[in-house]
Amino acid sequence: MTEDKKTHRLVKTPQISSRYLADYMAASEIGKRNILTACKYQAIARIVQHDEAKQTISKFFRSENPLVTDLDDAAKHLRARMADGDFDRDVYDHNADYIDRFSKVVHIVELPNDAAILAPGQSPKIDIGGVKVSADIQFRLRRITKTNKVKIGAAVFRYAKGKPLKPEIASWQSAFLLAYLADTALELDAEPEAKLCVTIDMYSGKTCPAPTDSVSRFKNMQAACAAIAERWDNIKPPANSVL
Repeated sequence: MTEDKKTHRLVKTPQISSRYLADYMAASEIGKRNILTACKYQAIARIVQHDEAKQTISKFFRSENPLVTDLDDAAKHLRARMADGDFDRDVYDHNADYIDRFSKVVHIVELPNDAAILAPGQSPKIDIGGVKVSADIQFRLRRITKTNKVKIGAAVFRYAKGKPLKPEIASWQSAFLLAYLADTALELDAEPEAKLCVTIDMYSGKTCPAPTDSVSRFKNMQAACAAIAERWDNIKPPANSVL
């Protein structure tokens, strides 16, 4: 008798990414259930990630003289890179698609002119209502006001091939960023600012700063996370999964 090959890994304690949390806040009840199932029972199968594309675009924003041709060249290099197998080929091509798409809409992106764009640095997880939440920050923003106050922010990239990000999801993502920076306090006496906490849709180029109701949105996220923590142990595994 052969042992069934494992298909999923069990995450015993409540955890969610800020991306999934934003999706969760805007999802239907069925969508929420599917998100939590994916968070608790993580598929073991290799998944194409866009890490290289995100790093390339982050460096583009932080460069002194960013040129769209630099993005085009990076995509071409990925397509020409030798791959060890079909999966690696898919990873390179999908990352190239990501960069190519963004190079077409980069002119639409709106960021504050008076803010410096800095490296992302460390992004520790924070506890919200008993759930560990991770933040996928791609770069940070910092400006000094006329009264010498330091204002900070950060950017998150969102990308789905073939479709723009829903504005409501972007608003939840940016509202989380504003609260996240207040919680982590990486710079002494610096205050997070709503217009510097942005979600950038890499498909459409639209930039969504933290909305005016971010404080109430975060309270709703806290309540949602408390409910997630309570139901975590009762979340059922996917059909036909092997743990």
